[in-house]
Amino acid sequence: MKLQDRVAIVTGGASGLGEATVRELIAGHAYAAIFDIQTDRGAQLAGELGERAMALVVDVTDEDSVTGGVRRVVERFGAIHICVNCAGVPFAAKTVGRNGEPFPLALFRRVIDVNLIGTFNVMRLAAAEMVKNQPDADGERGVIVNTSSGAAFDGQVGQAAYSASKAAIIGLNLPVARDLSEAGIRVNAIAPGLFDTPLVATLPEKARAALIDTTLFPRRIGQPEEFARLVRHIVENSYMNAETIRFDAGARMNQR
Repeated sequence: MKLQDRVAIVTGGASGLGEATVRELIAGHAYAAIFDIQTDRGAQLAGELGERAMALVVDVTDEDSVTGGVRRVVERFGAIHICVNCAGVPFAAKTVGRNGEPFPLALFRRVIDVNLIGTFNVMRLAAAEMVKNQPDADGERGVIVNTSSGAAFDGQVGQAAYSASKAAIIGLNLPVARDLSEAGIRVNAIAPGLFDTPLVATLPEKARAALIDTTLFPRRIGQPEEFARLVRHIVENSYMNAETIRFDAGARMNQR
């Protein structure tokens, strides 16, 4: 799909991987709607990027919130062609902690609710708009790109909830791509490793160094702009479908 004048929604679009994706899509002359709960940051970014961007306060776990956001995007830009899901939350705890306390079930539910159910919520509502689009020369009406994680494959100690939520994103790829194939909508996922995001910035330097040591080459943290360029490639490469791309400089996580 060519980016020129296509309309994208990007969840978690106010910072990190989502922000870089918004910038890349607009650089390709698309329109982008930032779905985020970071009210001020989203508005600031949209103001910086100009008339091709809009910011909406959207909670991906709330059906009415996403429905309203999708409606406002269509009212302003006329359609939705691209959906990139970057919104997510981390939480780390052992299944049974040092003092014998079990993993807090409410927090496990929260991670699943945002990372998995929130992703599917946005996917399904965006796809319902995409099916209304006129197909391009390849018969394509839309593209969905979801964000998984290296933790889906190599979950570390304490990552039960996060790893489960990100593995489920991979599990969505094929069945949803099959569901939407007749409508000409593709579904793919990226499983990034360690990237320079606000979340990673909170890690102690020792922890960051240990994670960098798991990479093969290059031995560094990934840049959000590199993630965004991969999103753009997936959007523009119409033969890419139902695939998960590990994007981690060859990193394989250790147990801890």
